[in-house]
Amino acid sequence: MDAQAPEVSVVIPVYNEQDNVEALAEEVERALESSGLTWECLWVDDGSTDATAEKLRRIAAGDPRSRHRFLRFEKNAGQSAALWAGFRHARGALIATLDGDGQNDPADLPRLLAMVRSGEHDMVNGYRAERRDALVRRVASRIANAFRNWVTGKTVRDVGCSTRVFRRECVAHLPPFKGLHRFLPTLVVLYGYRITETPVRHRPRRAGVTKYGIHNRLWVGLLDSFGVWWLKKRAFRYRIAEIFPRQEDPFGDPKRGGRGA
Repeated sequence: MDAQAPEVSVVIPVYNEQDNVEALAEEVERALESSGLTWECLWVDDGSTDATAEKLRRIAAGDPRSRHRFLRFEKNAGQSAALWAGFRHARGALIATLDGDGQNDPADLPRLLAMVRSGEHDMVNGYRAERRDALVRRVASRIANAFRNWVTGKTVRDVGCSTRVFRRECVAHLPPFKGLHRFLPTLVVLYGYRITETPVRHRPRRAGVTKYGIHNRLWVGLLDSFGVWWLKKRAFRYRIAEIFPRQEDPFGDPKRGGRGA
């Protein structure tokens, strides 16, 4: 890891959120400054067609400590691709994620960061104790969560909550596919990492419109569940008993003796 790298990278995928990014950037700054950790905020613009990129450029240019950075896709590729790219460009040993619509509260991040830094957990996934979405979205999400857990095995109660913190190793080897963002906790557990969950705040959308509905959220998520089920059934696990001469696995956690342990 670069000696100048921040301790925490906050990855935020955004698509047509021109009216939300500036307020969210200010909230991230307040929350992370209170943590006492060095940090960066990596925005991934998923091919926005509004003024989102222009505002992100202004945020990054106006930050004297260069904590805000952004990537811009040539065209819309989806939330999973945006997260994938963000994970690969993040420099922190710890990675946090938030949605770009402002419904996740950055003030929750210091608590989740402390839980991971305690050494007891590799990922802490938030769950929305009180959802502030329309009834149709809540029902669709509940059905999708229940079906996912039935097919792939229960990991967390709210896979759709984007407020989470994890060690960067947790996502170093995830398979790239559309829908990845719906299965992060499942795949992290599959790789042998320790996960827990905690309640977080959820807020009404302040501006803009949701990008998800029944057709691009529920049905696609149900279909993807079978692909992850197959991956889980075919996964192998191992635990290394000894390495001589001793060396660290550059792709895994030396405390675990190797990826997949």
